[in-house]
Amino acid sequence: MLLPIHTNCFLPLVYAAFPHKIQDVRFMVNNCAPTFTKYCQFGIHYSYYYYHHTTTRRRRSYCRSGMRDTVVSDWELQEGRIAVSIFLQQMGVSAEESKSIASNSPAYLNMLVESVRDLEHFSSSMLDANANADGAFNLNFNYRDKILHIAALKGDNGKLAYLESLGFTLSSSMNVARYISSAHTLLSLINKVTSIKQLLFPPAHTTHHYQLLIKNIRLIMTHLSISLDEDMQHTFSFFEKVQARRGGLNILASQDAAFRCFIESFPRILLLSLNNHISPTLDILQNIGIPADRIPNIILAFPPILLWNVELLQTRVLALNQIDGVDKDYAKLMLKYPWVLSTSIQENYKEVLAFLHSVKVPKTWTDRAIKRQPQLLGCSTSKLKLMVDQFAELGVQRKKLYQVITRSPQLLLQKPEDFLQVVMFFENMGFDKENIGRILARCPEIFATSISKTLQSKIEFLSRIEVSKAYIPLVIRKYPELLVSDINKTLPQRIVYFMKVGLSEKEIALMVRKFSPLLGYSIKEVLMPKLEFLVNSMKRPVRDVVRYPRYFSYSLEKKIKPRYRVLKGRNIECSLKDMLAKNDEEFAAAFMGVGKMLVCPPLSSHDKL
Repeated sequence: MLLPIHTNCFLPLVYAAFPHKIQDVRFMVNNCAPTFTKYCQFGIHYSYYYYHHTTTRRRRSYCRSGMRDTVVSDWELQEGRIAVSIFLQQMGVSAEESKSIASNSPAYLNMLVESVRDLEHFSSSMLDANANADGAFNLNFNYRDKILHIAALKGDNGKLAYLESLGFTLSSSMNVARYISSAHTLLSLINKVTSIKQLLFPPAHTTHHYQLLIKNIRLIMTHLSISLDEDMQHTFSFFEKVQARRGGLNILASQDAAFRCFIESFPRILLLSLNNHISPTLDILQNIGIPADRIPNIILAFPPILLWNVELLQTRVLALNQIDGVDKDYAKLMLKYPWVLSTSIQENYKEVLAFLHSVKVPKTWTDRAIKRQPQLLGCSTSKLKLMVDQFAELGVQRKKLYQVITRSPQLLLQKPEDFLQVVMFFENMGFDKENIGRILARCPEIFATSISKTLQSKIEFLSRIEVSKAYIPLVIRKYPELLVSDINKTLPQRIVYFMKVGLSEKEIALMVRKFSPLLGYSIKEVLMPKLEFLVNSMKRPVRDVVRYPRYFSYSLEKKIKPRYRVLKGRNIECSLKDMLAKNDEEFAAAFMGVGKMLVCPPLSSHDKL
């Protein structure tokens, strides 16, 4: 017969198995007493309602016993903690650590206290009903021994208390304990946890590395659109559980919190041998070039790797050789996209390759795109086709297509509606589809930017430097890269530089209107040396570049200086446009009376910068 005391599981009670001595007390149920040779079906249920609705910092708590709610006194909690500490020491834990565990496992302690209350209440009811005294719980029995008895009866040998002290909830502790109940003693579990945390969750792991990990996880959760194998399903379930918690994926930046989430979803890892399984796996990852301090990123991003045998891991790594150039740097791809080792991703690679080959994109270019944007590996071909069709409508096909894909592979991950919004942005400025296609082919990254945060702000910048609205499309057509330039640093610096050399805002606007690419030139490497040569060596006024801003596009050493030497040697004066815009034959015919450019005289010391 079973004793009806809030039971969720019934554990056979073997009196001789108790690690402590209980004297002068007997448990009897319908004349069935535990002995050295017979089992008595005696079970106790631990009610969790109370524990899930209290905080660990409260010194007073309430426990349920039957239909009664009573206050647990400080004395009960103090005595209970001492008893738990004693119990843990009997399991081989040091006195100091046992006290720490007992102090940090309040739900476990409350569970034991509540169970004692249940037994006391039951025994009291038996006495009130004049039941056989042999069937009663000794109400005068030492309180610590009662706690010790219940702790032993629970059967987890202190593992629940230890897991809770690590930050696991009581229910999570029970789930984890199911996997390790017979595989570990409490002491071996403590040693295993300590070793795993040192190997996989080192405190020296930098915040930057965790930020990259979290960024990559968010990307795959956003862009993955294929059927998943079992390992990937389990991994995504892990991500979703973490995401649902307070703090979301940022929890993974905390060593202790990341470990708890990791073990809750993959408790089998606690069963792995450190020497025969975990260490060899980590050695393989290091041998293929992954730095030791980045291995935690790989494991947290794709935990099933740790459950694979060494042969399977090696096979999956070698399969990456299908991607051109990856064999020279496995680590780079795996750090960006650890999921590349999964079955579903490796199979989808073949699908992506076949689709892009069908639209005339060579494998070499596809592999380049994948190495730059490995999220493509998790993108379904149906989704890829939607974007390729959008490009085709703008005339971007064949060679132009694979140039776009290689330069900005992230465009293939876009939603068509987001891409079309950028197309409409250009249409509203007066561009037709042909010119939009040219912009896409020349600077595809524009189409992956935000209209409000990036594109519109560049239009406003041009307006601020007095480029009229009518000329803005012309400026963009000549230099679409302007739309992805740094509006806070790069562009303003060019304007400030021109103003420092004496040009007005109106003159700068005129230069930009005539030749907008000058806004992309380096001040130190292009603008400054060419302007200094113009003023110091050629003795020309700065404002000559306002009339011909394309001057900055010519090579100083190969064109500007040689032609200046020819003109100076013949005492010829002409505009910058006449000097530089002509090809060699035209220049020779115009200024030298021959049909071919002559060898230029060497520079004098006066002409040198």
